[in-house]
Amino acid sequence: MTARAVGFRDVLAVTEFRALFSAQLVTVTGDQLARVALSILVYDRTNSAGWAALTYALTFLPDLVGGPLLSGLADRHPPRTVMIAADVLRAAAVAVMALPGLPLLAVAALLVGVQLVNPVWNSARAALLPQVLPGETFVPGMGLLMMLVQAGQVAGFALGGLLVAVTGTGGALLADAASFAVSAAFLFGGVRPRPPRADPGIRWWQHVRAGWTVVVGDRRRLALVALGCVSGIYIAGEAIAAPYAAELGGGAVVVGLLLGTFALGNVLGMAALSRIPPSRRARLLGPLAVLACAALLGCALRPNLEGTLTLFTLCGVASAYNLVANTTFVQLTPDAQRAQAFGFALTALRVSQGVGVVLAGLAAERFAPHGVVAAAGAIGVGAALGATVLWRRAQPDSR
Repeated sequence: MTARAVGFRDVLAVTEFRALFSAQLVTVTGDQLARVALSILVYDRTNSAGWAALTYALTFLPDLVGGPLLSGLADRHPPRTVMIAADVLRAAAVAVMALPGLPLLAVAALLVGVQLVNPVWNSARAALLPQVLPGETFVPGMGLLMMLVQAGQVAGFALGGLLVAVTGTGGALLADAASFAVSAAFLFGGVRPRPPRADPGIRWWQHVRAGWTVVVGDRRRLALVALGCVSGIYIAGEAIAAPYAAELGGGAVVVGLLLGTFALGNVLGMAALSRIPPSRRARLLGPLAVLACAALLGCALRPNLEGTLTLFTLCGVASAYNLVANTTFVQLTPDAQRAQAFGFALTALRVSQGVGVVLAGLAAERFAPHGVVAAAGAIGVGAALGATVLWRRAQPDSR
């Protein structure tokens, strides 16, 4: 008899998960508000698109340091305490950034500080979630949080411009600061404290090294990271959405459609995967990774807007395999190194996506956008097949 898959209703019935869900909602939306506000603030002061782009890049780059070096704090200290402290620090820093006339150098320094803390918060959540949702409730819970991130990013970007127009950049930044304060309140009131899982006496560098060993020393976890990094290839469709829209004869509306269909497909895919019985999820991991890239091969035929949106939606649906990869990685990682190992995996994902965006943008300078996306799909199919082979060979029954 096939086991019933635990659904969203089951996890939302858990009080602590609702608190985590609410905290994630307000922070991810506020984070996007801040990105929009900062880009506008810097552009208004410098009248330079380059400085505005650099400021936007600064919202991602510190993750590459915070992920591997700071994520282990959630293993060595109570994860709830780490999350609340991170929220308080971010709220204070963003509130200072909202001060009128603050020098841009100070704004940049505070921004880097805020972004250094972000992977600490995310890793602490990854360490805490399996304790809040043990067993089969973990996968649908993680699915809900990942869908929430997608929806929050879209909502934050959509509301960011409107909020800046109404309240100015300072108002949008204060809204972001308030979101972190509200998140801390949700965590304090809705999540009970738990002790750290790692030995508090272990030295910082020893814990960092142990987390690295956990990732690279196990073929299953390494294969899961490789599958996740495939997203750095099929991200080409999102990376060059603007020139692709121009090739299709559209403007800003078409750009939004291209990005929106991928996000919509991703949400639909994660919702479907969360309902599939646990015994079947792992078998879909490799095929879906391949399909996410293979869907983009159709762009070689230079389809019209409707056809392109269909391909992007299919890519988004298949890319939901990251839900399985993410949850499986967390479940396979020892409690004492979970946050640190998750920080390394998150860093690898960020690097792959950043490199993918840059390479796709450079290629689009010389080649037609539809060809660039199709070529990325072909490269991605090869990479996904390779990562799938690694994953299958790493299974205990394959030896």
